[in-house]
Amino acid sequence: MTARTLASGVGLAALLASSGWAASATPSSPASASQTCTEQASDACYQGFDLPGQAGRMHFYASLAPQAEKADGSAGPQAALLIMHGHPRDANRSFNAALDAARRAGRLDTTLVIAPLFQVASDKAERCRTKGTPAPEPDDALWTCSSWLAGKNSQAGAGRAPINAIAALDALIAHIHQRWPSVRQITLAGFSAGGQMLQRSIGFAQQPPVGVSLRYVVADPGTWLYFDPLRPQPQRAGSDVDWAACSDAACSYRMQLPEAQSCPGYDHWKYGTQALPSYLGSNAAQARERYRQADIHYLEGALDNHAGKGTSYGALDKSCAAMLQGPFRRQRGDGYAAYVSQVLQPPRPQPLYTVPGCAHDVACVLPSDAARSALFGTAP
Repeated sequence: MTARTLASGVGLAALLASSGWAASATPSSPASASQTCTEQASDACYQGFDLPGQAGRMHFYASLAPQAEKADGSAGPQAALLIMHGHPRDANRSFNAALDAARRAGRLDTTLVIAPLFQVASDKAERCRTKGTPAPEPDDALWTCSSWLAGKNSQAGAGRAPINAIAALDALIAHIHQRWPSVRQITLAGFSAGGQMLQRSIGFAQQPPVGVSLRYVVADPGTWLYFDPLRPQPQRAGSDVDWAACSDAACSYRMQLPEAQSCPGYDHWKYGTQALPSYLGSNAAQARERYRQADIHYLEGALDNHAGKGTSYGALDKSCAAMLQGPFRRQRGDGYAAYVSQVLQPPRPQPLYTVPGCAHDVACVLPSDAARSALFGTAP
């Protein structure tokens, strides 16, 4: 039985306790952490904890040292901003961008900033490693360059049981609740591949700890999870047009059923909810409704709409299933926003914010004025 299967039957707190879960941070000086970790990522900010089910350890950057074990939650940060890294697993750079966003919003003193790292074995990480990415430690849970962003299981072996990436994120939320009990709201933001993983996790995540609310910000993902077999067809002046017509001008969208024979499997996981992996623990209808009810905001770089410099177009998914969503990230985001409005019709708005002057760059998108409302609920 996988850790995810266990999680689907009991609350996270009970699961972690029954699994011998212990919150153990990598040793560092609280004084030095408080002095440096609100400025930029460093070794002093790098903490770790044990995942449930003997799945190994997971590490993350944190802007504040953990509160005392017996803290009553009456003091300390009330909010946390958790940023999910992109395909290069640049948790350090993502952490710095989130710090900058909180600083510019005037929230750094009251917001705990967290940036988890999904580890990949050193000999397998050549394609998904950036400068400053810490090497895995012997007990770390390990994924591949592409498995974590699809929510797949970590690798088994060496005394470690597998855990899927969504369950690992659930465990991190529980860890934050235990080590920083004053936190009452957690905003989970994901950029690029981190946005892909986060957007797919929303419908399949566990309920947060009692007293904690979750807010999601999905930024510039390469592809989206659709909960229906419909896909967007762009239109101008009421007539269908090719996607190219939407590169420099706004399009409207109607939803249509693609010809399945021309793109077999386009609605399978991770692009749709057909053929869901069993480890996700929820069926398609349950996941769809949870997604509808969630507090979700979307960000798209205005210039992430072409194949040129600054868009990381080489890393963009160009499979048939992906291209049915649009040719570039911004068009895919615009089409998905239309799908949410027309088909999902959530009970609360799930707005899309376009960030002027930004292509595919977390350091540009997250700290922008346009992103402030999504991240912190305040107007720029």
